[in-house]
Amino acid sequence: MGIRPIHKKQYRRLTIKKGDTVVVISGRKQEEGGDLGKIAEVIRVIPKKNRVVVKGVNIRTRHQKPMMPGQKGSLVKSEAPIHRSRVMLYDPAEKKGVRIRHQIAEDGTKRRVSHRSGDVLDA
Repeated sequence: MGIRPIHKKQYRRLTIKKGDTVVVISGRKQEEGGDLGKIAEVIRVIPKKNRVVVKGVNIRTRHQKPMMPGQKGSLVKSEAPIHRSRVMLYDPAEKKGVRIRHQIAEDGTKRRVSHRSGDVLDA
């Protein structure tokens, strides 16, 4: 019996970046207090867990205990991560979520392009 080689886990590179505008494509409807259909900005990307944190989406409330005597406890609201498959990049020209493809420009830079309209989504 030999020693097994240690393989480093490869993480899939996400097509969504911090600062992108995305639309939530799954979850509870907005009428029911959910996030489906919300258009918001990405605050943070967590590639190792395939998750993104979107502003105003998946709000969690946490009870904060008082730290010093005489201080009151409070409720702290913060955004929790959601899976990357639940969001889609938002195209302002189409006014909806679009799939993207990568295109290499003449100067050699890689750009994200809307699969539907062909517009460049990178600023």
